[in-house]
Amino acid sequence: MTLNERVAYIKGLCEGLKLDENKDKVKVLKAIIELLDDMALSVTDMEELYDDLSMQVDEIDEDLGNVEEELYGDDCCDEDDFDDEDEPFYEVTCGKCNKTICVSEDVLLEGEIECPNCGEVLEFDFSDLFDEESCDCGCCDPSDEEDLMS
Repeated sequence: MTLNERVAYIKGLCEGLKLDENKDKVKVLKAIIELLDDMALSVTDMEELYDDLSMQVDEIDEDLGNVEEELYGDDCCDEDDFDDEDEPFYEVTCGKCNKTICVSEDVLLEGEIECPNCGEVLEFDFSDLFDEESCDCGCCDPSDEEDLMS
C-alpha cells in the first residue's frame, strides 16, 4: 500500500466516524490528515524525481564508461591512436587497480602521476638508470664529471 493509499484509508476512516466538525479535536484531526495528504503527495513527487535522476545518472555513468574505454582501453598505446609520432607513449599498470594507462615520456620524467581510474599516485624512479657507477658501457667516467665541474 502506497503512502497516498494509506492516507486515503485514514481519511475514509475519519469520515466514517461521522464526527462533529464543530469540536476542536475534530478540527485538529482533519488538519493532521490534510498535512499527511500533502506530505504523501510531496514524497511521491520526490520518489518520481529520484527515479528520473537515478536513470540519468546511470546513463551518464554508462557514457563515462564508454569515454574511459575509448581513452584508457587495452590498446591505448597503439601507434595509430596518436598523431604525434615524435613523442613515445608507454604503458603503465597501476599497482592498486591493475588498470593499464598510457603516459608520455614527459609524464614519466616528471616522476609521478595520479591514476585516472582509482586516484593512486604512481611514482617513477629512474635514479638507477642515470647512476654512472652502474654504467658498464665505458662512456661514463666519473672523473670526467669532476673535470666538468671544476
